[in-house]
Amino acid sequence: MSALLFSVYGEPVPQGSMRAFLPKGWNRPIITAANKKTKPWRQEIAGAALATMEKDLMDCAGKNVPFRLTVTFYFQKPKSTKKSVLEKVTKPDTDKLIRSVLDALTGIVWSDDSQVVEILARKKFGQPGAEIRIDEIGGLPPARMLKPDWFAIPF
Repeated sequence: MSALLFSVYGEPVPQGSMRAFLPKGWNRPIITAANKKTKPWRQEIAGAALATMEKDLMDCAGKNVPFRLTVTFYFQKPKSTKKSVLEKVTKPDTDKLIRSVLDALTGIVWSDDSQVVEILARKKFGQPGAEIRIDEIGGLPPARMLKPDWFAIPF
């Protein structure tokens, strides 16, 4: 079974809470992200996924396809941390880091992040970034392979 594998470089950013406010005279609230760095991080993830999928001739999967997500987040090790410590046990929270990955890949790899039924995530020290692996569950290759341009059946 093949998988979609790619790396994203840069400091991983958690998907925080959303803020809503109602400007004077408006009848609908404006919703913004609490963390300004979230959008660029999600764009990096989406860009890396799209580049890998384009290279491998893959397309977004359908709505009823289950996925397994495996992701390792890497953070810069503070100088005050002992050399024997390999895992990052401080903030940001792993679940919020996962949320940013899930939302970044919605509409690119899967139609909805509810299609991800298994998740394995780690936080470690190393070169800042993330290594992401996505597998379709059920023996199918990740996403549907696009038909090559030369493959056309004339009618």
